Amino acid sequence: MAKITYIEHDGTEHVIEVKTGLTVMEGAVKNNVPGIDADCGGACACATCHVYVDEAWREKTGKQSAMEESMLDFAENVEANSRLSCQIKVTDALDGLVVRMPESQH
Repeated sequence: MAKITYIEHDGTEHVIEVKTGLTVMEGAVKNNVPGIDADCGGACACATCHVYVDEAWREKTGKQSAMEESMLDFAENVEANSRLSCQIKVTDALDGLVVRMPESQH
């Protein structure tokens, strides 16, 4: 399990224990965290699970795949630390991860 802090655009924090092997997106959806829509269910076919990875965690979450980079073209307000949360696998090394949600996923 990894403890992940999801921060909504308005600053509301949700600290959730997410099972290893799930994705950051699945942790949010299973725990009803608002701000991650996940319209495609985690297939990397939309950009509605867009998050900003806290700078301290960017390296540990890995690099964007070509498909993820392509899907982020559909997201609003993309930054250097933007990721699709469906593409970040939860491992014990991500215990303490902090992600922020954009104002809108659409």
